[in-house]
Amino acid sequence: MTSIAFIGLGNMGGPMAGNLVKAGHMVSAFDLAQTSKDAAAELGVGIAGSAKEAVAEADIVITMLPAGKHVLSVWADILSSVKPGALLIDSSTIDVESARKAHALAAERGCLSLDAPVSGGVGGAKGATLTFMVGGANDAFALGEPILKAMGRRIVHCGDAGNGQAAKICNNMILGISMIGVSEAFVLAEKLGLSHQALFDVASTSSGQCWSLTTYCPVPGPVPTSPANNEYKPGFASALMLKDLKLSQEAAQAAGASTPLGAAAAQLYGIHNAWGEGGADFSAIIHLLRGRNLS
Repeated sequence: MTSIAFIGLGNMGGPMAGNLVKAGHMVSAFDLAQTSKDAAAELGVGIAGSAKEAVAEADIVITMLPAGKHVLSVWADILSSVKPGALLIDSSTIDVESARKAHALAAERGCLSLDAPVSGGVGGAKGATLTFMVGGANDAFALGEPILKAMGRRIVHCGDAGNGQAAKICNNMILGISMIGVSEAFVLAEKLGLSHQALFDVASTSSGQCWSLTTYCPVPGPVPTSPANNEYKPGFASALMLKDLKLSQEAAQAAGASTPLGAAAAQLYGIHNAWGEGGADFSAIIHLLRGRNLS
């Protein structure tokens, strides 16, 4: 049994903390939102009075927060209360620069650290089937991997500090681009009189096959478990896709990389969010391409 602190108990963090409890670990957690604390408490998570209180006795500290500025603020606040030698893991999706700054903060305290963003959405968080993309030193990864396995199915060490975030934003740039491509194909098929099922049967077994088509098909019918069959209620919201695409473009600009399709995807998801569907699943981008939204 490991003593773990968990900061950030939202839609992802709460179930992740609950899975650590299921795995037999002692978890002390904190969140600013009372509803999030209450939901986590129902999963057996211990709730501390503050973030500093949560981390005081922890061997491992995990954060799951909205953006880089929040991670840096929380880490700067709690590090004086963290035991030297503890392992800090940030599973938020943030910019690479902030992730590397967080690693530097941990090192100043004499702590190991990992950036370990996730893929798999709320369903993966609840089912402990997440994929973790991990950046950090080998000794930190060796210490953190068993803990991450209690919350995920696949743990990939991507290299040094910040590389977990780099892998996450590259992956989600592919995802955003591919969902737009799949959605465009279905919109074109509709105009040409081709049924959804016919296109799916061909593309899913041909060169057009991809995850956005075969697992998350943006039209109802062909993949019964996709959000399209549940009124586009989000597994992964359009607002979160826009966040990740913006991160990819910030990284591309900083690195001098040419990503024209990533830039176009960011622009389209920006319009989709401004159109009022930021809370819908990101596969609902098909509504924008059709020219009509959920309402």
